[in-house]
Amino acid sequence: MENFWRNEPQDHDFPAAADYLELLFTTEESRAFTARLKEAPTVVKKAKDIFRASSLPLLPEDNIHVKQDLKKVKKGSKLSPLLLVRHDHRLVIADGYHRMCAAYHLSEDEDVPCRLV
Repeated sequence: MENFWRNEPQDHDFPAAADYLELLFTTEESRAFTARLKEAPTVVKKAKDIFRASSLPLLPEDNIHVKQDLKKVKKGSKLSPLLLVRHDHRLVIADGYHRMCAAYHLSEDEDVPCRLV
């Protein structure tokens, strides 16, 4: 299967990440993380390692958002890199949880581009 990832996050990914991060951190911390995510280089990590580090459950293929991302990939559309925050020895998927689940369903060994701060 060809690469189905964009090289760079889309502009709307950052406000989505900030909204989620504000549920976990103060507004100031959320803004600081988001600013760092905008400047961070894109790196590649394995889908299975991101899941293990995040401790999140794998959403099923029939989850509406996972299903939409899988359809995008099958149509040749590219998905945005994940936005990840490392904090207190935990990994927070600030944006891209559904994309992560879709990638894992395609292959747990999938190389997933992400911004990691």
